[in-house]
Amino acid sequence: MKTSARNMLKGRVVKVDHGAVNSEVTVELPGGQQVVSIITKYSADSLGLAQGKEVYAVIKASNVMIATE
Repeated sequence: MKTSARNMLKGRVVKVDHGAVNSEVTVELPGGQQVVSIITKYSADSLGLAQGKEVYAVIKASNVMIATE
């Protein structure tokens, strides 16, 4: 797989919550951190996402915001 995204994090799906239109996918990285993504239910189904499946969290953004309280 080749992509222009600079940030690809390999992990394993630990949870998929399907809604009517979107699905919330939680991916656990090797160090135990988790990344959560909201994708369409159609995409989650077509990728066959389920608990235990190895996936890549691909992050492509032109900016990343940082905030404090």
